[in-house]
Amino acid sequence: MELVFNIIILLLSIAALWLGAVWIVESAPRLAQKLGISDLVIGLTVIAFGTSAPEFAVTITAAIKHQADISVGNIVGSNIFNLGFILGGVALLRTIKTTKKMVFREGSLLLGISIILLFFLSDYEIALWEGLLLIGSLVVYLIYLFVHKEPLEEDINHGPYRWYHSLQLVGGLLFVVAGGHFLVDSASILARAAGLSDWAIAVTVVAAGTSAPEFATSLMAAIKGHHGISAGNLIGSDLFNIMGVLGLAAILRPLHVDSSAPMDILLLVGLVLTVVIMMRTGWKISRWEGFLLIVINLARWIFTLKH
Repeated sequence: MELVFNIIILLLSIAALWLGAVWIVESAPRLAQKLGISDLVIGLTVIAFGTSAPEFAVTITAAIKHQADISVGNIVGSNIFNLGFILGGVALLRTIKTTKKMVFREGSLLLGISIILLFFLSDYEIALWEGLLLIGSLVVYLIYLFVHKEPLEEDINHGPYRWYHSLQLVGGLLFVVAGGHFLVDSASILARAAGLSDWAIAVTVVAAGTSAPEFATSLMAAIKGHHGISAGNLIGSDLFNIMGVLGLAAILRPLHVDSSAPMDILLLVGLVLTVVIMMRTGWKISRWEGFLLIVINLARWIFTLKH
């Protein structure tokens, strides 16, 4: 009975995360647009932060509760899920066009920061100074974006701002925080019941649940032809996850992880490199490349769950 109860809590938590993030993504860009922030900065900051809110809630909650494997595993798993299942799935439905900025600036930065994370976790720990370095990198990146407010190559209108969007933003954040809290508790119990490690459950089930907002946002953007937002949201979210979320979590408490962590992070580095190459070839991610990304992620899930 307890197992069924925790499965229900897990599903409700994922639903709360999804709803909260949808509200954030719908309201935050309108507010930012009203304040005169460019579409590029909205896509790489406000929308990316909004869709990363579930990862933020789960990772910080887990760090505070001394569950470092869930804390770090959720970020690593979410980033792989974003670039594998989500980017691959969206590309499979519709070819995604890319730009030089997306490839050489954001793509290179994500590859570099993923390699740095692999180096940090070579001793199975993210220390305080490493967390400060990650946060510092995010601050420098944000300052650069706000100084260079070049517009996106496509005209994107997020709709008019209404007074209730501020309430919607607050409500979305509350849903995300509550959902993250209960997701960590139920996922940990289910992991032990299934004989899986916290790391395995974090990089699969929890990662998939917290990546739901990225999927909804990128799929809708691709359907509407907003390719920059579709791919940029995923890359931006991955950057926020590593530099912002993991950085803050490590500042709050040093993160000690499972011995299998470096293998998953090595896979993340390889996947990021693969995606950057795909974005550069023909300045697009084709359907067959999307299919390949999905296959890579499926293989990784099977390997993780069997070990």
